Amino acid sequence: MRRYGKHTDEDDIRTRPGRRNTRPRTNIRPKHEDAAEGMVLTVDRGRLTCLVEDRIVLAMKARELGRKAAVVGDRVALVGDLSGKKDTLARIVRIEKRSSLLRRTADDDDPYERVVVANADQLAIVTALADPEPRPRLIDRCLVAAYDGGLEPLLVLTKSDLAPPDELLELYGALDIPYVVTNREELADGGAADRVRALLDGRVTAFVGHSGVGKTTLVNALVPQERRRSTGHVNAVTGRGRHTTTSALALPLSERDGWVIDTPGVRSFGLAHIDPSRVIHAFPDLEPGTEGCPRACSHDEPDCALDDWVAQGHADPARLYSLRRLLATRERTEGD
Repeated sequence: MRRYGKHTDEDDIRTRPGRRNTRPRTNIRPKHEDAAEGMVLTVDRGRLTCLVEDRIVLAMKARELGRKAAVVGDRVALVGDLSGKKDTLARIVRIEKRSSLLRRTADDDDPYERVVVANADQLAIVTALADPEPRPRLIDRCLVAAYDGGLEPLLVLTKSDLAPPDELLELYGALDIPYVVTNREELADGGAADRVRALLDGRVTAFVGHSGVGKTTLVNALVPQERRRSTGHVNAVTGRGRHTTTSALALPLSERDGWVIDTPGVRSFGLAHIDPSRVIHAFPDLEPGTEGCPRACSHDEPDCALDDWVAQGHADPARLYSLRRLLATRERTEGD
């Protein structure tokens, strides 16, 4: 009969046989100070294609990063085999601080945000003037996401041979957003690509738009197949015969460090993750006027101080209208 408590002796104590790896675990992680710097070009089923100096390197995320995920545009630190040779694999051990972040949710009631692109300087919102018809609410939502994420917006209007751009441009005139208008003939002869490229050189630009607006066609014109082959990463990046924009893909624009990031066509652009109070930061002419607003003001209620601010001549009434229209996008669907 086994005895316990103060009456136990060494015969009553059972010990487990020795085990391997009995050294206590530690939270100390290597700093990887000698890691190489790289940029994520695309992500495909857990494998990340990165540009390291002038080489294309396939990598995976190190376990020590936990749930933190790298996305296209991220600046990362890599260790391991960085030769870029076939069947080699490096490890991403660190994701550097991001300067901007484009995020979206599937719908407005979806609590899970999707990070689309990191470290982009501007967001090119591509929309057709006809076939398919423009969707201003979707444009508004992309603008809100750009302002919230620290990206400068750019409107790219295609198919002007089918419809004039005046009405749509008037809708966004008060926001003072740079824009470029293209048509299918200019796209075919390269003229459209040259005018768009002038607004992109030296910058990292993410392209968004819903299916059928000509976004990927424009990207292909901006980054011809010869340019992709010269950097050695078209087929290597996608693993396919051609790029069909099923995931975001970063492509070099020119010798002046410009980058184009093509993203999959979107059917909706949810804003559940965005705090409406941050949208006002994109309106520096209106922001000082919010000091007299009641707490948690929606900027679209009777006591909002912005009405007096505009009435006193500090800002254009059209700017206040644009702000309120953008803030209201979280309460409407893109088709409204």
